[in-house]
Amino acid sequence: MKEKMNIIEAKTVISNNTNIAIIVSRFNKSINKNLLDGVTDTLIRIGNIKEECITIIWVPGVYEIPITANKLIHINKYKAIITLGTVIKGETDHHYYVANECASRLSEISVSNVIPIIFGILTTNNIEQAVKRSGIKLNNKGVEIAITTLEMINLMCKIR
Repeated sequence: MKEKMNIIEAKTVISNNTNIAIIVSRFNKSINKNLLDGVTDTLIRIGNIKEECITIIWVPGVYEIPITANKLIHINKYKAIITLGTVIKGETDHHYYVANECASRLSEISVSNVIPIIFGILTTNNIEQAVKRSGIKLNNKGVEIAITTLEMINLMCKIR
């Protein structure tokens, strides 16, 4: 039965001239820098992306990421946008509103413009969880984020 189905799948290696933007929050910078290192290393080593095709934009915090992504889309240069940040639960509900609004806006921008915006925002209960998920040697979520980005770029090209 499966042999008659059209199955579209994508690989993680893409053209090394593919432009990718990475928006990174300065708030919780040390954690986000580790994520960024995981992303860029993976894009270059596994995805075959040239360093000069990667643009990194630092913004004050996670809340500023959606407007930056929206602006980047309108210059028609990038095949995908990666967003990196860390929202750690505090004593109030502020973390919930920041993370939820960011996720909602990025999804809206991605879908309405038909461009992959990869949500690489860690949402954790404490600093220890954030540090663990941005591990220098193990468990760096940046690696997964980069692989997802590569696959989505290829998938969008195949669907067109």
